[in-house]
This record gives sequence, C-alpha cells and structure tokens, in this order.
Amino acid sequence: MTSDERPLAVRLKSKKKRTVSQKRWLERQLNDPYVARAKREGLRSRAAFKLIEIDDKYHVLRPGSRVVDLGAAPGGWSEIAAKRVGAAEGKEKNKGAVVAIDLLEVAPIPGVTFRQIDFLDPDAPRQLNEMLGGGADVVLSDMAANATGHKKTDQLKIIALVEAAAEFAREVLRPGGSFLAKVLQGGTEGALLAQLKRDYATVRHVKPQASRADSAELYLLATGFRGAVS
Repeated sequence: MTSDERPLAVRLKSKKKRTVSQKRWLERQLNDPYVARAKREGLRSRAAFKLIEIDDKYHVLRPGSRVVDLGAAPGGWSEIAAKRVGAAEGKEKNKGAVVAIDLLEVAPIPGVTFRQIDFLDPDAPRQLNEMLGGGADVVLSDMAANATGHKKTDQLKIIALVEAAAEFAREVLRPGGSFLAKVLQGGTEGALLAQLKRDYATVRHVKPQASRADSAELYLLATGFRGAVS
C-alpha cells in the first residue's frame, strides 16, 4: 500500500463536553482496523478476533464442546464460540452448547442460552450444570474490572476477578477442560498461577494480535483440567 492509498487517521475536533480521555478513546475506536472489520463482518465486538486468534492456534473450541462465557456482554465471544462448537448450526451430530452469563442483558445470539445472573452467586454453578446437562468443557472470561487509573489498584481488582472465575471453572469443568481469562501484564498473581498449574496440565499467557499494542491485557490459557465436577 502506498502512502497515497493509506487511510488517513481520523482526528476529532475538541468539544467542551468531551474529556481528553473520551476524545482519545473515540479516536482510537475510529482508527482501529479490528473495529472496522467487526462492523464489516457483522460481529458484535472487536474482541471476537482475540478469541478467533487464540482458538486458531490452541484449538480450545472443538465441535460438540459445552462452553460457559462469563461476563458475556455484548456477546462477541459467545457468538464465535457458538459457531465453532456447532451450537449455532442446529445439527444434532457434534452439536455443542454455549451458555452466556452477565449482569447486563445480552441480545439473542443463535445457539447461545443466556442467563442474566451473577457468576459469583453460590447457586450459579448448579444452574449452569442444569442448563448444559452436565459439566462444561470450556470456561471463557473476557471480563475486566472497571478501571480506576491507578495501576496497582486495577491490577488487584482484575486478579480478584480472575481468581473468582478460576474458582468457578474448577466447579463446572469436566476433566480435560480449558479455562481462558483476561489478565493484565505485570502478571498473574503467584498463588493463582501455582493453583492453576496444580489443576491443569498446561498453563500459559498469550497475547493475540487483536489486543491493542498499547494495552496491558494478556490472556491466561489453562488446558487439560485434572479435576472433576463435584
């Protein structure tokens, strides 16, 4: 692509009612190729491409798998999961299942069962097992705690969220299952990593290209769950 063909970056004019951070966020969205691609392909969010990249490399979402998507809104990951496990196709053979959970409402997605509940509710694992007809093969979490702007505080908040998601996964995963969750660079807390290495055959950090270069986000992928649904 020549310099004449290269799309020009979009810059927003300053408005009195728009903060500097809001202006930067809007400019980033308008200039993000994954945002544009998601719109072209009719996907719910650019986050879909992160899951696509990870799954293309590590093959977490297999036909017939049963998947739980924690903090699913607006449904970008659930949408991809449903297609990849066969839940959206209406076939009986190798037909998977996807259950999406969020405190926010999620517009209907073909092949996805949505439940508006808090995954921290002590009764949530039982409800999920009933909806799936047994344990899950994959637990996904693209959740992020609301940022405060204070790096250490934000790190602690997301670690607490990941720890809660990991505990939920331990309660609902079937042997051999996988857990994929968002964390922040600077890492995953040592005690959590140690626990995951006891519970899973393989634990790794991955950063898909669809994650923005200036973003501190990473994904924690644990595969080969050693436990069993209680």
